[in-house]
Amino acid sequence: MPPTCKQTLTEVPAAHPSVTKVWADGGYQTSVIQHGADLGIDVEVVQRPKEKGFQPLPKRWVIERTFGWLMQHRRLARDYEALPQRSRTMIHWVMAANSPEHPHQPGESKQTSHPHRREH
Repeated sequence: MPPTCKQTLTEVPAAHPSVTKVWADGGYQTSVIQHGADLGIDVEVVQRPKEKGFQPLPKRWVIERTFGWLMQHRRLARDYEALPQRSRTMIHWVMAANSPEHPHQPGESKQTSHPHRREH
């Protein structure tokens, strides 16, 4: 059974003490916001716009972009890993490769030529 939002929030301060803000979908209740506040985490519920039609949700693009980066890597496009720890490690590798400190941009090749081919 997957953990509930409150269970996940309870684990965050110990595992990631620098987290001070969490964005949540509009379906979360006041009790989750209060539980986050008790833990020192500001839970902000992102509401859907009132207008009809497609409207991007504020802050949602950050999550969608991250999932897009992850899906560019073949081993993460499907659930091939037998152990959750391996999936987590693969996600860490991908996010490290996409970090701003990394020397190449997401989607770019690190090499410009074949390593065994001589340039004339």
